[in-house]
Amino acid sequence: MQLVSFPARGGPQSERNRAEGKSVSILPLVTLTLAAFAIGTTEFSIQGLLPEVAADLQVSIPDAGLLVTDYALGVSIGGPIIAIATNNLRRKTTLLLLMGIFIAGHAFCAMAQSYTVLMIARVVASLCHGAFMGIGSVVAVSIVPEDRRASAIALMWGGIAAANIFGVPAGAALGHEFGWRWTFWAIAALGIVAATAITIWLPDAGRGPRTGLVGEIRHLLRLQVMLSLALGLFSCAATFSVFTFIAPVLFEVTGIPATSLPYYLLVFGLGGVIGMQVGGRFGDQAAMASIIGGFSAAIPVYLILFVALRSPTPALIMMFVWGCAFYFVAGPLQVRVVDAAREAPNLVSTVMQSSFNLGIAIGPIVSATALSHGMRYALLPICGGVLAAIGVVLALWSAAVDRRQTVAAPVQSGAAG
Repeated sequence: MQLVSFPARGGPQSERNRAEGKSVSILPLVTLTLAAFAIGTTEFSIQGLLPEVAADLQVSIPDAGLLVTDYALGVSIGGPIIAIATNNLRRKTTLLLLMGIFIAGHAFCAMAQSYTVLMIARVVASLCHGAFMGIGSVVAVSIVPEDRRASAIALMWGGIAAANIFGVPAGAALGHEFGWRWTFWAIAALGIVAATAITIWLPDAGRGPRTGLVGEIRHLLRLQVMLSLALGLFSCAATFSVFTFIAPVLFEVTGIPATSLPYYLLVFGLGGVIGMQVGGRFGDQAAMASIIGGFSAAIPVYLILFVALRSPTPALIMMFVWGCAFYFVAGPLQVRVVDAAREAPNLVSTVMQSSFNLGIAIGPIVSATALSHGMRYALLPICGGVLAAIGVVLALWSAAVDRRQTVAAPVQSGAAG
């Protein structure tokens, strides 16, 4: 079944497409997007349920916020381990195995009767996240032309952003109405639908290259790879230093009722979907310039957010702008890190997910520490702005390394001649 096709231009995959007289179907990308939607829903829906979870399990809201951190740490640590362990499996088989872990983890979350059990179940569910998004991104770029790679990743990752439009608000509304456990049951059902779609529509994408563990780690240690990973970390740390506590911020600072929270989350997600696709288009043309521009734009966003959160209407507008700015850099960053380590795509793409989620873990820790020392919720955008500024410095450093390598290449070529 073919809904829409990319033009078959550029790259070895499109050469094969031309030889076979075929164009590239978008349906496999939509399948990956559906799975990403389920993953994004579980990662972000907990933010809108922190008060309910905290009250039911008799913990403080900052402690409940650590459920975001433990999930992110599970992604960060478990993702690379699973990517290495499954490197010899066919990629489609690996993705189905990971969705099985996802479904089981959420069933345990829904049945958890204590904070500790819920935390452990969240870690189990998180194990599929990094490896799935990493290997899924490799599959996405392998089935489109070379000049559409950032857009392909943006489409897949659009599922994460779309989760903020539909999945997260729906999960919050479901949790508020029937209890937070029903949110996790619903996410498990989403996982079953995604696994079915992968089975039916995702083509076989082969195995990862067999460079050996030592060789793959050597590729990870390249400077540009490390800088790309650091950029992913600070992008998420900046956002989640504020977004993790968005429910109490909007309740206490903005003054909205609990029933309005899903609408604010929906607007954030809508901005994310648009920002993801626009960023993918720019990333197809100039990935590094898109990354620098995205981080630079984030700083004034946090400065404005600091003021806008004090009133419902400006806060709603800035939720859209904030979501757009956050997701803008995702596609360019993913393409850049894969380009920097082409010999180890499965591992490096998964480690980028670890980097994103390490940022998601660090952001709440920074904010929770500040809150425990007397910072008010209204001041949290300051944390986001500082972390985004660090990202700008790293992006400029990475661009400078690119320029030095470009200048050095003709000199080395002449010396070899």
